Amino acid sequence: MYDFVVVGAGPAGSRFARSAAERGRDVLVLESGEIGRPLACSGHVSLDIWDFVPGETRPEGGSRDERAESGARTEPRAASREVHDDLFQNAIYGARFHLGGADSRAYPFYKDEPVSNAIDRVGLDKALARAASEAGAEVRDGHTVTGVDEKPGGVEVTARGPDGVQTFEARLVCGADGPRSKVRGEVGLPEPEELLHGVLGFDPDPDHQDFVDVHLTVPRFFAWRIPRGKAGVEYGLAVAPGDDAPKRFDELLADYDVEIENRCSGAIPIGPPDRTVGKRSFLLGDAAAQTKPFTGGGILYGMRAADVAAREIDPGQPATLDDYERAWRDELSRDQALGTLVRAGYSLPRPVQRAGLRAFAGEIAVHMDRPTSLFSRAQLRAMLSWE
Repeated sequence: MYDFVVVGAGPAGSRFARSAAERGRDVLVLESGEIGRPLACSGHVSLDIWDFVPGETRPEGGSRDERAESGARTEPRAASREVHDDLFQNAIYGARFHLGGADSRAYPFYKDEPVSNAIDRVGLDKALARAASEAGAEVRDGHTVTGVDEKPGGVEVTARGPDGVQTFEARLVCGADGPRSKVRGEVGLPEPEELLHGVLGFDPDPDHQDFVDVHLTVPRFFAWRIPRGKAGVEYGLAVAPGDDAPKRFDELLADYDVEIENRCSGAIPIGPPDRTVGKRSFLLGDAAAQTKPFTGGGILYGMRAADVAAREIDPGQPATLDDYERAWRDELSRDQALGTLVRAGYSLPRPVQRAGLRAFAGEIAVHMDRPTSLFSRAQLRAMLSWE
């Protein structure tokens, strides 16, 4: 009997598997297909990502002027170059916000050092799953979970794989299987408050620009353009249920005068459900809507929650699932609540948006994953320095 069966080898599931295995737990990870595919998530992340990638430390920054003089990109510190170079695509220094299309007025928000990176999203999943395996977790791809049965003494997870249908026994099951979680449905846990429809597409022409472009032109959300260095440019948007995502995406591409043949789509969960733990089960990452309400991103939030789960949950004591429930909400709830307020600004009348962007555009000291940094001393100093 395993201590944990983890369903899903995305960032949250693999991070939990690694953290739990490092604590001596016996962990099995089941992924339905090839790890990292199909791609359904942006690769634009804060620099905190390097704190979660094995063998990595945060890459050093340097001002844009210094980078321009040297011709160098953002560099990793010593002894961490190989993994960083495999994943890194581009350094981002800020964002240009638009209330219209590509040629509309831009309101820039920026720092004089990188605020985020564009990375190889598929490569990230593979690196994190590899780290889980190296920590002692058993990772199996090509295993589609078809049933989860919570019992008094444990849980049975049934999966269809290369060797046919198998049933795995564990003390607890972790549902890290995305916004349309099979585990969540099987154990009867509630769904996220909202599922947006996201669409991504990639232009292969290299682009090393320093800024992403954000268009507040999609009702209740936004569209984006992310330069990814040699990997090209990512275009994307997300819409509420019932809206026409393909049509809006085509309009975005036409506005930038690009043609993209291959695109991908997926659900983006917003708003955690009232409960994310069952009798012998718990949800993690997108399955628990541990995401940023104002961007839909969940890579870092999910991995932070994964570390909380590994710390709080004792597989021999199912009551500790409630400890995880309380602890992960303590970890993320303030940023999620403030992120909800930020998102509300996407739907304000245009004159109000325009006045707000005009007032706040300029150099910032805000962390892209932590809206609470809006109230930091660094951000206050940045605001006081504006002319």
